[in-house]
Amino acid sequence: MNQLKSREPGSATLPGTLSEALRAELIDFRRDLHMHPELGNQEFRTTAALKARLEAAGLAPKVLPAGTGLVCDIGTRRPGRPVLAIRADLDALPIPDVKTVAYRSTVANRAHACGHDVHTTTVLGAGLVLAELDRQGLLPHAVRLIFQPAEEVLPGGAADAVEAGVLDGVGRIIAVHCDPRVDAGKIGLRVGPITSACDRLEVTLDGPGGHTARPHLTTDLVTAAARVATDVPAVLARRVDARSGLSVTWGRIEAGHAPNVIPQHAELSGTVRCLDLPTWREAPDLVHAAIDEVATLYRAKSTVTYVRGVPPVVNDAAVTELLHDAMTARRGPHAIEDTEQSLGGEDFSWYLEHVPGAMARLGVRTPGDSRVRDLHAGDFDVDERCIDAGVELFTAAALLDGAAEA
Repeated sequence: MNQLKSREPGSATLPGTLSEALRAELIDFRRDLHMHPELGNQEFRTTAALKARLEAAGLAPKVLPAGTGLVCDIGTRRPGRPVLAIRADLDALPIPDVKTVAYRSTVANRAHACGHDVHTTTVLGAGLVLAELDRQGLLPHAVRLIFQPAEEVLPGGAADAVEAGVLDGVGRIIAVHCDPRVDAGKIGLRVGPITSACDRLEVTLDGPGGHTARPHLTTDLVTAAARVATDVPAVLARRVDARSGLSVTWGRIEAGHAPNVIPQHAELSGTVRCLDLPTWREAPDLVHAAIDEVATLYRAKSTVTYVRGVPPVVNDAAVTELLHDAMTARRGPHAIEDTEQSLGGEDFSWYLEHVPGAMARLGVRTPGDSRVRDLHAGDFDVDERCIDAGVELFTAAALLDGAAEA
């Protein structure tokens, strides 16, 4: 599996199984978050709930400088030995929740439609289990929990968290992301790139305007906008290696107000996605040049606003192997699937600019369910057995990582 060696289930005797009481508590916690979604950098209620629960467990979480998100260390940190960090993201999406469930969002046009409530709950659960193990003297090394705000807000709250020092003393970092294509109780793993770079693009085109009877006397701005929309992706396809997966996709085009008036202004906005890190670093210059060339051909003045988003998440081989061994020890190799690189973006990549790490895809589909669900949809929901799997993955990874360094 992606160059990872196999490990027999039960080959590591690991403490820290999830009790029935804690399992029920975590499901309730997740549902409470689901009912009260908060957008990026507004996660005050979520932060307060996490802080209260961690403090009740005898821990000392610290709220991040911006007032949302927090960091919490568990166990005794030994001089010269790096900490394993476990990361969750807190924010929801600005879309309505259309499910008919008891824990449906109570906030209009806000929904946990990407599973961040699950990510948060699994990291909290792992923290509570590890804190108990530490009290029993069974935690071999310190672990850091990172609850990060604003993953959905480009360029992502991870960069702010890093600036706040959450990686100080960290040697490796792990995380999960919900995947509705994988059954609950399983994870998907991949060595190397597992997500894509994602940037935002805004283009304005300007011209003198005029009468639609005489387009030859002015700049036909609607045609110019249409050509930018269609020709720029085609130009880029011939200027980069096709294996880099550089893709420009438009989400909005606006121009004009009347059928017989050539407008003076047009706007396009969309995203730039890329599978390859080196090409992503070159993307702004490549995209600017392609837009300018096409616009100039149609005598339109172009202004480009290129907003850097996130680089690809590139899973480190050794850390991915740690996740593989952890899940194998808990549930066996049948609980692990190979997974593909996604065109979605994830700001977990910013942590990997500083320390090696890996993200697993956490299965949330009810086994046997043939319905097609997707992230960022108003009807998104999970099989809550995924919480058990996430907690088990994180706790086992912490114990195996600490044992390896002992």
